Amino acid sequence: MEGSAGALARYRMFIGGEWADAASGRTFESFNPYTARPWAEVPEGGADDVDRAVEAADAAFRTGDWPALTATARGHMMRRLADAIVENADHLAEIEVRDNGKLIAEMSAQCKYMAQWYYYYAGLCDKIEGSVIPIDKPGHFNYTLWEPLGVCACIVPWNSPLLLLAWKLAPLLAAGNTAVVKPSEYTSASTLEFMKIVERILPPGVVNVVTGFGADAGRALVEHPRVAKVAFTGSDATGAAVYAGAARHLKRVTMELGGKSPNIVFDDAHMDNAVKGVISGIFAATGQTCIAGSRLLVQDTIHDAFVEKLVALARTARIGNPASFETQVGPVTNTMQYEKVLGYMSVAVEEGAETALGGGVPEGPEIGDGWFVEPTIFTGVRNDMRIAQEEVFGPVLSVIPFHDEDEAVAIGNDVVYGLAAGVWTGSMGRALGMASRLEAGTVWVNTYRAVSYLSPFGGYKRSGIGRESGQDMIREYLQQKSVWIETSGAEAANPFVLR
Repeated sequence: MEGSAGALARYRMFIGGEWADAASGRTFESFNPYTARPWAEVPEGGADDVDRAVEAADAAFRTGDWPALTATARGHMMRRLADAIVENADHLAEIEVRDNGKLIAEMSAQCKYMAQWYYYYAGLCDKIEGSVIPIDKPGHFNYTLWEPLGVCACIVPWNSPLLLLAWKLAPLLAAGNTAVVKPSEYTSASTLEFMKIVERILPPGVVNVVTGFGADAGRALVEHPRVAKVAFTGSDATGAAVYAGAARHLKRVTMELGGKSPNIVFDDAHMDNAVKGVISGIFAATGQTCIAGSRLLVQDTIHDAFVEKLVALARTARIGNPASFETQVGPVTNTMQYEKVLGYMSVAVEEGAETALGGGVPEGPEIGDGWFVEPTIFTGVRNDMRIAQEEVFGPVLSVIPFHDEDEAVAIGNDVVYGLAAGVWTGSMGRALGMASRLEAGTVWVNTYRAVSYLSPFGGYKRSGIGRESGQDMIREYLQQKSVWIETSGAEAANPFVLR
């Protein structure tokens, strides 16, 4: 934490159950998005540190306390971890707010809720079952086993570091694997604070953290020959590079990537509820979520009235210090993203979009010196514009009119992404029909941004590979083995003939 004299909090990596500096001795600064000033110093890990971490994770997977645990005992240990998360949720939330600028109101709830992933997968530890197969070969007994993969790499983005780590770490631990985590260089502090909890509960080497930059530590981790699986959340461009690196060693991958989600409002929707849902879908978390409903599709019969209500409500958003429970829109997390969002605003205007709200940088003492942009709504947007096709990852909404269901589906699907979609309607038939026709891994009807440890989450098209959360997801961290036993005692048949 920052000292009274403004001294930087100093963090160390977590490898093999011990706190460690980078082998190079280098560090880098982590910035508070509200003040635009550094508040913490983090080790700049590289390939040598990745080697140490993978070696520790591999040793913990093969020997020691972790592989000796029964599945039930592993579940008990994970429940203790979940209990500790609940006890420390407020502290973890405060660190995340300082590190990435998200609202304390959201982070407090999120850090408490993320414990449910550990509770849920703790319960699945001893539910991993194989099967006996009534095989067609006389005198043979055949059964299957599900076994852990080994060392898994978890590469986590800056927008919700601890929650998105839980989506990966909880199932991989339940399956009996070990992990090396590489948090974003913009938001490493909360993951390292979380390791102070892990240190007290899990055996050394089961979870390790290497901090640093993607081009160095991240690449070394993805391409390390003893990493069996890579779980990544981030942009589709970076995901493609991770996928290529993992492919060189034929590793398994799970990827949750970008989105350009349509939030579709029909004229039979409850208008006030839809307006609130659209606001939540784009301006919550300052628009810095892959599931942001950044394309608003409004039926032409209600377009003008809906936009008027939308702008009126969005105009009331309280912008300011994310550490205040009164704030509704906080800063953008880093300077790179700040400049990117402002750049897309300029592009939208150049392409002919009309600015109905915002479009620039807010002013006033409440924004401090941080990286703030105004909640922005563009109308007159065509779906072929860059602002409608490319992921902005900020509080920027593009409004596109449509005439009927067919046109809404055509516009909604006409993008390279397919992470999520929203539908607002009073018709159950329309809701079911739209849900089946939209190319998205999640479709919300008359709600938005709802997620649960019980329900699978992932994307179509360039929005990802595989799923996270839900019961079936644990199989992403397991491999299946078939076992044959000859039981008849008969003399062996001709060994040169495949039976």
